[in-house]
Amino acid sequence: MADLANRLEIEDLKENLRAVQDLLERHHLVEASGEPDYDGERTGAELEAHPRHLAELRGTIERLHPADIAFILESLPFDERLVVWDLVKADRDGEILLEVSDAVRESLIASMDSKELVAAAETLEADELADLAPDLPDDVIQDVIRSLPIEEREQLRAAMSYAEESVGALMDFDMVTVREDVTLEAVTRYLRRLDELPGHTDQLFVVDRHQKLKGALPLAKLIVSDLELEVGKVMVPELITFNAEDKADDAAQAFERYDLVSAPVVDQDGRLIARITVDAVVDYIRESSAEQVLAEAGLSEEEDIFAPVWDSFRNRWAWLAVNLVTAFIASRVIGTFEGSIEKLVALAALMPIVAGIGGNSGNQTTTMIVRALALGQLQTHYWRKLLNKELGVALLNGLVWGGLLGILSWALYDSKALGAVMTLAMTLNLVLAAFMGVAIPYVRQRFGRDPAVGSSVLITACTDSGGFFIFLGLATLFLL
Repeated sequence: MADLANRLEIEDLKENLRAVQDLLERHHLVEASGEPDYDGERTGAELEAHPRHLAELRGTIERLHPADIAFILESLPFDERLVVWDLVKADRDGEILLEVSDAVRESLIASMDSKELVAAAETLEADELADLAPDLPDDVIQDVIRSLPIEEREQLRAAMSYAEESVGALMDFDMVTVREDVTLEAVTRYLRRLDELPGHTDQLFVVDRHQKLKGALPLAKLIVSDLELEVGKVMVPELITFNAEDKADDAAQAFERYDLVSAPVVDQDGRLIARITVDAVVDYIRESSAEQVLAEAGLSEEEDIFAPVWDSFRNRWAWLAVNLVTAFIASRVIGTFEGSIEKLVALAALMPIVAGIGGNSGNQTTTMIVRALALGQLQTHYWRKLLNKELGVALLNGLVWGGLLGILSWALYDSKALGAVMTLAMTLNLVLAAFMGVAIPYVRQRFGRDPAVGSSVLITACTDSGGFFIFLGLATLFLL
């Protein structure tokens, strides 16, 4: 059922995008037809159609959730994106800026003047504004800070002081607190006076006069318990709590492991300062996963698919340069054995197989290790055990699949020696791939680098050059 709901949601997103694109196309067609005709005048139908299409487009956009509008903006070229952005109501600007990717957000912010940015920022809560602040001009941030009440101003300064990948960067100041000496009936009356509960409120936090956290009152218990009981009799005293300096990765793992919806954030003295909710954790996990995928491909940051050519070039050139160097090295390895290839043409047909299988195997190893590091499952003293295990897997794969390829090579080229060389080369290259698949993330982590960055590029470089050298070297020794 979840998969079906997800597919329907994606189809709805695509349908909304198609509707917007259709209206934009008709809008552009009318604009193009506005060129003076033979008598220099526009027809009445054209004059009516032009604003009608924009009005229909505005109506379509206003019915959508901010996240859906963000999806549409990310899917449009820059000029069409600005047309849609200009039709968004000003009071929704801030919400949408939070939803779009960093790259698209930069393009939207660049199109807005200071007054528009200040107005958009003022519609956000302190924790949301902290997420947007790094992309806003300094003068805008200062204007927004001056316009905030003192309490929200301090919350904003606190949220902005924490590292990007800490719990403090994810925490939410909007929460409900109660005292342990009041009755459940008083709590119920208090809740009824609120306009609405903060999003993802599954529990109320119990504090004393000094804001020290004493426990939590789950809403499920509040609903079924005797209203004459005091909060202290019903609350859950043992809670999973976080400190603002804790790693966001640790919080994400705790939310997944214990199926949390919300959790309190306390200071060093145990005072409640904020909470962290499942929606913030899910967003963090999604962004981290996207960054890891990009990093493995050698992309330094998330890229707007319609970004200017120069911006995309700057994002991609570094690892492409590395790839160029490694490809040149691989070509020189092949060049060293030109004489062998000329004497036995079959080598040219078989050597890409050795290199390709090695690259795939190495990427499997690296991906598994990077994931284990991200989950905190891999400790320093286990690296040797992991290396031995991966070498064993590579040796087994080499004997099985290398043996199969050796038999096929023997059958195709009627050469037992070529089949044996193929088997040995495949085995050795898979062992090399396993070694490098463990070594690359290990070395990068030891030097304080992200183990995912460029891992795919590096492992492919090693298995290509190494595979060519092993296969062609063995062939030169035993076949020629």
